[in-house]
Amino acid sequence: MTKLTIDGVAVEVASNSTVLEAARKAQIHIPTLCSYEGISSIGACRLCTVEVEGMRNLPTSCTLPVNEGMKVHTNTPKIRQSRKAIVQLILSEHPPDCQTCNKNQRCELQRLAYELGVREIPFKRTVLNKAIHSESPYVTRDLNYCIICGRCVRVCSEIQSVDAIDYAFRGYESEVNAAYDDDLSTTKCVSCGQCVLACPVNALAEKSHVQKVWNDLGSSKLTVVQAAPAIRAAIGEEFGMKAGELTVGKLNAALRRLGFKKVFDTNFAADLTILEEGNEFIQRAKAGDLPMFTSCCPGWINFAELFYPQVLPRLSTCKSPHEMLGALTKTYYAQKMGVDSKNVSVTSIMPCVAKKQEMDRPQLGRNGVPDVDNVLTTRELAAMIKEAGIDFKSLPDQEHDEPLGLYTGAAAIFGASGGVMEAALRTVYEVLTGKELGNLDFTGVRGIEGVKEASVEILGTTYKVAVTSGLGNARRLTDDVLSGAKNYHFIEVMACPGGCIGGGGQPILNDKTDRLQRLKERAESLYELDRNLGFRKSHQNPAIAALYKEFLGEPLGHKSHELLHTKYQPRLTCVPELRLE
Repeated sequence: MTKLTIDGVAVEVASNSTVLEAARKAQIHIPTLCSYEGISSIGACRLCTVEVEGMRNLPTSCTLPVNEGMKVHTNTPKIRQSRKAIVQLILSEHPPDCQTCNKNQRCELQRLAYELGVREIPFKRTVLNKAIHSESPYVTRDLNYCIICGRCVRVCSEIQSVDAIDYAFRGYESEVNAAYDDDLSTTKCVSCGQCVLACPVNALAEKSHVQKVWNDLGSSKLTVVQAAPAIRAAIGEEFGMKAGELTVGKLNAALRRLGFKKVFDTNFAADLTILEEGNEFIQRAKAGDLPMFTSCCPGWINFAELFYPQVLPRLSTCKSPHEMLGALTKTYYAQKMGVDSKNVSVTSIMPCVAKKQEMDRPQLGRNGVPDVDNVLTTRELAAMIKEAGIDFKSLPDQEHDEPLGLYTGAAAIFGASGGVMEAALRTVYEVLTGKELGNLDFTGVRGIEGVKEASVEILGTTYKVAVTSGLGNARRLTDDVLSGAKNYHFIEVMACPGGCIGGGGQPILNDKTDRLQRLKERAESLYELDRNLGFRKSHQNPAIAALYKEFLGEPLGHKSHELLHTKYQPRLTCVPELRLE
């Protein structure tokens, strides 16, 4: 441990800490634009400079190691002048359209300009006229907003290990770009959206489906909406509610006020997923065809198709829950209501950008009719609620519509890393043994750690399971499995750190937010929901039992395979051939 003082406050931290980390422990705020939890510090933005007694220059606190007895000052005239000048210089090359900017009121640069007292720009404004890449159906990049902080580059490389983007050119021509100046849709981008979540300005944003949804709501179609489990643990943050505060009833009420005719729940299909995936695991185990990987996460599916085609036969054939619910809505429910599936519009509220890409997969639909028509991120839905003038916090709680709205606690925890595994184990154990589980909490697979391992004994056989989130961790785990260094029977993979609660479509956090703590708070709220529900095992869901009796027949049956299962194909990394001028 090392002791130092920051602005006269004594603080003791681990000896490998930086001054920025020490300041945060002492609850002293040092502004930054390029620092981001979980990635390396490079001191690119220079906003976090400090004065250190005995040093002549102004070092960046994010890269400066602590020393015993160090005396640091973060709020001096020299520091304030430096920070203000840096923000003024950035703004001199930044589009001035804050009122219509997608990140208005969520932009870290905008907030810092206000906090640092920047009210005028003494430098000549420069119009960059850089490229706007909007060809991708999932992510839009406007390089005019980019401040070269490098957060997106480091998240893509260090956390996700995808390396779809990097720095290009030099000096004033510097920009963050994909190879050959191509659009992300033609690269090895997996559409996880973590770059969008990390971007402090409006250089990166999800491709909005908001107007498409407004158009459907204004049509004669039967408009159906569903929300993923992670949404109810995060959307309240967009309206000033506590982190992780559950908003199930208010969310349902808001969706009806927007005009959706039926409000179902992705959790229903999460329970259905467990019945299908759990029985698939049992079937594979009996055939000796293990390990099996989960297939709920489209970012992971993209990653496997691009980088690990050899594991595709090990993926569960189950569609993701929202695609399952879309398929059932346009078959089972449409038939019950006497409606043509072409006149049904299904909108999914997802914590994820990759779900936008997933809904466009040609294999996820029938006869030219897709299972899902629109995907809104948590942020997009919040924007619609605000646009409609709905006071979210004051809404009375409302229930989901039946029959596709009932769910168990097992489904609720799908939004947290390890939730799919835990839900599956609850059902697999009881299906195999015919006995009721005494303790439903498989705590060994819980938590936001990158890789978790656990074992469970069923009828004398020990099954080894692994849970991982974040594609960098998924790469390391998959490499270990392929090399034989690790042996598992069942593996859950989520592309985003912490699982869906940390998805690329979740609320934007600023540099004052403890991101890991926020993920823990969101996850805990889902586990609380699980504990408080009457049914906590997917096979206990009476609506699921009725669905099989009335329509599907049995898990892994012909009807289930037709509607609820799919297959994935390896695809070459879409890096263009070398181009010679």
